Amino acid sequence: MLRLIAFLRAINIGGHNVAMAELRGLFDRFSLKEVETFIASGNVIFTSRSSDIRALQHKIESQLLRSLGYEVKAFLRTVPEVAATARYKPFNESQLRSAAALNVAFLADPLGAEAEKSLVTFQTEIDDFHVHGREVYWLCKATRRFLTRVSRRSSTAARPGVT
Repeated sequence: MLRLIAFLRAINIGGHNVAMAELRGLFDRFSLKEVETFIASGNVIFTSRSSDIRALQHKIESQLLRSLGYEVKAFLRTVPEVAATARYKPFNESQLRSAAALNVAFLADPLGAEAEKSLVTFQTEIDDFHVHGREVYWLCKATRRFLTRVSRRSSTAARPGVT
């Protein structure tokens, strides 16, 4: 069994409101085990027999669309991947102190060279971006909408160290 975290984008938007108990029930019906939600964030922790994470991600997205009637993007990570994301330090302490926030955007696939080059053009003294694998770290005053517009990719974000 593989322990995974699903970071969900757009689960509770546009007048849609899915209670966490309902979300857990949906994941249970998707044949996933040990389903837990993390606060009211829409993030789901679960175990699966499947080791094909990409196929599982698409299955979850398809089943959420069918169950809820609207698209919800899922970004799956293993527990070790989440731990590695939290440990990764692309910015020094001085940079962290001068920023409004540190965010991590989870992507389904790594950014291509063109999208990464475009993203880096928006760096300023405070707004700084670092791409590492399927994550984009940024110190910013910007919003996720800004990242989506610039990178032309959908993502979801978490703030490391926030419990």
